[in-house]
Amino acid sequence: MNKREPAAYPVVPILFEDNHVLGVSKPVNIPSQEDATGDPDMLTILKQDIKDRYNKPGNVFLGLVHRLDRPVGGAMVFAKTSKAASRLSESVRNRSFRKQYVAVVHGIPAKTSGRLVNMLYKDARTNTVHVTSKGTDGAKEAILDYNVLHTAEDYSLVLIELHTGRPHQIRVQLSHAGLPLFGDQKYGSKVNKAGQQIALWSILVGFPHPVTKEDITIRSMPPSLYPWSLFPMDKLESSLRSDL
Repeated sequence: MNKREPAAYPVVPILFEDNHVLGVSKPVNIPSQEDATGDPDMLTILKQDIKDRYNKPGNVFLGLVHRLDRPVGGAMVFAKTSKAASRLSESVRNRSFRKQYVAVVHGIPAKTSGRLVNMLYKDARTNTVHVTSKGTDGAKEAILDYNVLHTAEDYSLVLIELHTGRPHQIRVQLSHAGLPLFGDQKYGSKVNKAGQQIALWSILVGFPHPVTKEDITIRSMPPSLYPWSLFPMDKLESSLRSDL
């Protein structure tokens, strides 16, 4: 399938930009990089945008530093030079690259905060991930911290900080803990309806600038649509400010 023309590309809000780094708010349902669907992806869209805005000839360099699952929106960072890409990738490896998410989950956790540690195994044939036992060949440790910010009806708004970056990590770990994400068809099909948008949002990315070493923080708030609209977004912003 051929990609659509650049004129049809969605607008991607820019949150931070200098000569080395580009921080944006990824719209939902756009892949982070090119996949088999041929749909417009973040790398292609942003390269074209840089080319257009700066009237750049030839190929534009843009490095993918981290990924968001296709249905997930929010803060995302790209490198504009190969040196920045290398240094940001090192920040990811040494865990100085901070990633926070908010999610709406089914149910109310017994503990208002805690840490989840699981061994995850990815089945490449089905593109699914599941919790397994230590010692399983190919399994990798996954760690996240969570904090319940608000509850409404039988849902909870949860702030999540990732300490590892495993595929589908948040979705799998919370589902395994009995807290499947709203709208997650893959790991919460028993409680979600077809067509619902997954309620998972990259709300913050923080990292040392690859050149200046300054602490950079990029934030993106979820849309005021259901189920996010169940929770007061001003209080969410306050909770984030007090947490950081």
